[in-house]
Amino acid sequence: MLGARIRCRSETGGFSKEFDVKQNTHPDYHMIKVQMTDGTVYETRSTWGKEGDLMQLEIDPLAHPAWTGGRGQLLDQGGQVARFNKRFGGLTLGKK
Repeated sequence: MLGARIRCRSETGGFSKEFDVKQNTHPDYHMIKVQMTDGTVYETRSTWGKEGDLMQLEIDPLAHPAWTGGRGQLLDQGGQVARFNKRFGGLTLGKK
């Protein structure tokens, strides 16, 4: 079933177009509880589950970069970082 109609105009007001807007297209957005591996629980809004459900995450907030603000460590697989440094290590961005 179609709902309201919206009208779009250009910034200069030169043209106008109308669209039919579908109703009930967005999922239910409600409060849930999230529990970390260390037992920390907080409430947030989500489309996951139902109102009041508990989401258990397997993420350690004391070590994960999303909570610590840190960056992941660069893993050197097969000497790729060493080859890069050997090839481009002498380049500088400063003036000579």
